[in-house]
Amino acid sequence: MRRWSVVVAGTLLLVAAIAGVHRLPAAESDVGAAELLRQVRGAEDHSWSGYIETEGALQLPDTDGFSDVGALFGERTTMRAWWHDGQHWRVAQLLLAGETDLIHRGDTTLRWDYERFDATLSRDPAIRLPRTADLVPPVLAARLLRGVDVDDVERIPAKRTAGVSAPGLRLVPPSDLSSIDHADVWLDPGSGVPLRVEVHADGADSPAFTSQFREFSSARPSTDEVSFEPPPGVEVGFDDVLDIADAANQYASVRPPDRVAGLERAASSDQAVGVYGRGMTEMIAIPIRDREADPLREQLAQTAGVDRSAERTAVSVGPLGVVLTGAAGEGGWLLAGTLTREALDRAADDVLADSVFLGDR
Repeated sequence: MRRWSVVVAGTLLLVAAIAGVHRLPAAESDVGAAELLRQVRGAEDHSWSGYIETEGALQLPDTDGFSDVGALFGERTTMRAWWHDGQHWRVAQLLLAGETDLIHRGDTTLRWDYERFDATLSRDPAIRLPRTADLVPPVLAARLLRGVDVDDVERIPAKRTAGVSAPGLRLVPPSDLSSIDHADVWLDPGSGVPLRVEVHADGADSPAFTSQFREFSSARPSTDEVSFEPPPGVEVGFDDVLDIADAANQYASVRPPDRVAGLERAASSDQAVGVYGRGMTEMIAIPIRDREADPLREQLAQTAGVDRSAERTAVSVGPLGVVLTGAAGEGGWLLAGTLTREALDRAADDVLADSVFLGDR
């Protein structure tokens, strides 16, 4: 009995010590902003693994085709992730009744739904809606850093994250079209991997979206950790249409303009869906049919702060702006991104004026 008392006491002391480390104040670093920017960019191909939490305050409309996106940006999400490299990774969203995993290899991604006992393989299209793997700190930070130069960054105080004293870097959008006031990134001083990311809307006191490691390792995950073998009895299906954006990009008979609101269309968006800008100033334009547009239009109309006219319905939620053109029964263009309301309106005007109809496909 005495031996078990010693074991229990030792375990409690170890747990208390670990908790104490996470509560210690962060030690400051004299590394400058330019060097931190170099480190975080140099770590984009670094391996890592860990336990991640994201939390969003972006209450987006909940409608078919977009409900998963709304949950990602408006709720708390917990994940376990293993990142071997950009071509081999696994991200598991932890749920009350199990988990849903994304296992990526090369140009395909397998989705494993534990609760439904379902495995589905899909190609990885250039245009798609956001998913859990896009919001882990290293991936989110890499996206926000696109277009940022040394003149757009500054040092901020360190923050203890995942038990690490992480030096901080503030990113300021280089374009005045952005609806983001700034984004803060704290990185692991040993590897340069981002550990915490906060995105702040203009004039807001608290972040609109946060992604952070609760546990972190910079060691390279094993091949087994980023792999998946279906359990006995599970047949892997194949989905050739990933989501509503992928469907529109493949089958809609339109081409968006090369330039909207002064922003160039990305080279990767060479079909029906247009992606414009980059980093903290980015927007997507998706042509959608009336059966998707009508319920979304109704949901947008019930959102606080909606601005509605006969030609369009617009909502701003933190740094995210959404504009849906057209009226009931007409379909329309869905524009969403981190642009100011004025810039989104200009973009909608340009899309409507300059898109080209290609005929039935």
